[in-house]
Amino acid sequence: MSDVMIRVPAEVRDQLAAVAEARGTSLRALMQEIAAQTLTPEQIKERADRTRAVLAERFGHYVTDEESAEMRRKMREATAAHRTALAESESSR
Repeated sequence: MSDVMIRVPAEVRDQLAAVAEARGTSLRALMQEIAAQTLTPEQIKERADRTRAVLAERFGHYVTDEESAEMRRKMREATAAHRTALAESESSR
């Protein structure tokens, strides 16, 4: 196993350390978990292709490019709203 040094602002380091502590794990293990859960663009495309195939095969629904684009837009909006709510929650503490 090789070591890598990543420079982040102190508040990011502190946040990651707090998350690791709350989960009862090390910062190294937390970073490994995050890396394992974060998909590359290629992996995301492969997963989307498999999902489209399952929807077509099992349910007879063929997802159009327009439907995919609309769902991505909705997901981006939901993610942004969630992040805004979290930030507002943090600032009110």
